[in-house]
Amino acid sequence: MTTPYPLPPTPSSLICDLHTHTFYSRDCLVSPERFLEACRRRELDRVAVTDHNTIAGALRLKEMDPERIIVGQEIRTTHGELIAYFLTEPVPPDLPPQEAIAAVRAQGGIVGISHPLDRARREAMGRAGVETLLEEVDFLEGFNARCLFPADNQAALALARARNLPVTAGSDAHSLRELGRAVTRMPPFDSPASFLEALRSARIEGRTSPAWVHTLSTLAKLLRRTGLAPLPTG
Repeated sequence: MTTPYPLPPTPSSLICDLHTHTFYSRDCLVSPERFLEACRRRELDRVAVTDHNTIAGALRLKEMDPERIIVGQEIRTTHGELIAYFLTEPVPPDLPPQEAIAAVRAQGGIVGISHPLDRARREAMGRAGVETLLEEVDFLEGFNARCLFPADNQAALALARARNLPVTAGSDAHSLRELGRAVTRMPPFDSPASFLEALRSARIEGRTSPAWVHTLSTLAKLLRRTGLAPLPTG
């Protein structure tokens, strides 16, 4: 499935996967080294590393490939998850959404809502929660490749359009084969402000991942709990 929003790509556009995970997330087993190899192999120009409640993996990858990597975080709040980019410090989990947004803003980052209307994901905010934050966030994730129901991505996209919010697309990859499954084609950018401006003329492209990829996350958590998969250090 390919979903345009709103303009076709140009020759100078960047291919960006704006939602990914490494083994710094407890539900992923992909090391930074293997992650970066896959990003380069798939010719992803920019990749936002958005591990759960930490930026340690993103900072490590930024050192390895400064131009390609955007330091981000998927932030657990008291009412669902946010996603932030251009961070220098981690945002503590379990804050009220407004406080988490303020913590992102305080360090010059930008913030949106990940998988906002995904009915199958307990971490999603749901429509009522999303609508209370639409005046406070910079964007919505309009296409998440791990959404089980295509209508949920479509609803997020429609809501963003109705509120004139830019949208992002991301694979939400927790395994190597998922990287690049959904991408945002956008003009070049060099700052949070120019990133948001570039989103206004971006195109999202993607196809949903098969439902079985969620079992990889469940397996990763099980292996971590039993000590059969090492925890990252540093």
